[in-house]
Amino acid sequence: MTQKEQAIRTYASEQGFELCHFASAAKLTDEAVRLDEWLNSGKHATMHWMERNLERRLDPREIVPDAQSVIVLGFNYYTPYDHEESPESGKISRYAWGDDYHDVLKPKLLDLAKTLESEFSEHVFRFYNDTGPVMEKQWARRSQLGWQGKHSNIITRTHGSWIFLSAIITTLELAPETPHADFCGSCTACIEACPTQAIVEPYVVDSTKCLSYWTIEAKPDVQIPDNIAKDMDGWMFGCDVCQDVCPWNRFSKESGRTEFAPRELRTSLETSVVSNMTQEEFSARFRKSPIKRTKLAGLKRNAAELHKNVQRDCSSESSQNTQT
Repeated sequence: MTQKEQAIRTYASEQGFELCHFASAAKLTDEAVRLDEWLNSGKHATMHWMERNLERRLDPREIVPDAQSVIVLGFNYYTPYDHEESPESGKISRYAWGDDYHDVLKPKLLDLAKTLESEFSEHVFRFYNDTGPVMEKQWARRSQLGWQGKHSNIITRTHGSWIFLSAIITTLELAPETPHADFCGSCTACIEACPTQAIVEPYVVDSTKCLSYWTIEAKPDVQIPDNIAKDMDGWMFGCDVCQDVCPWNRFSKESGRTEFAPRELRTSLETSVVSNMTQEEFSARFRKSPIKRTKLAGLKRNAAELHKNVQRDCSSESSQNTQT
């Protein structure tokens, strides 16, 4: 590692990024084949934005002409709380317990980019954190930050998978690293644990079966299919099962960042509260929260499905007791 890479890692660390790695800004050719197969099979469901800007998505030089390198950053968000399990409540994905990571990371990335522009004034630095046509996970895999687990999330040896990824495309030439080895081995814990069998094969997630898609991405006026709704496993916003069971997450380290701690120390939402929530209450409670993404109508839809599951379970139990 030269002084350039070491300096960039120091600047990134000063902004709170625990991980900083480097890849050559070459076209993602192998990844293009896999992406094409995934899109053509319809596994992206209604996320049609993934079909757009494919050239930019696959080649960073389409975004930054003469790009030489991609700086890949990892930001730890793990907080050591458990998911609350209750028939009257719906679980929230860990990433949405606190503030929206876009709001938290943007000023840090902006300051980092300004520092790099000052240090390397002849070069361009353009950053992304799930905010444009950049495949952060593939750049993390191409650098030495981590490997793509069978659940499709990036796993690191030092922080598990509870990290937010960012990428900075730059015209500065940096020493590319050797891609990380895949340490999933023969483990299939995430595949076996998925409530809706959405991990249809190692490294391939079918969004049409994924609870995170249905409880976050699906439009509020789209009903969750019965075959998915019956296996919601108590999730109201997102799903963390595949990460919760991953053995590598035993290496997770507490971030200590209050921005990502559960609001009101709650990791679930009461279905009755959501069902009766007004738009004003929704806007106030979830200000600067990722949960605002699903909109009030979407959250109410999710709560209604969870309530139906509880009623169905109670009815089944009552029927069994009667027969006994």
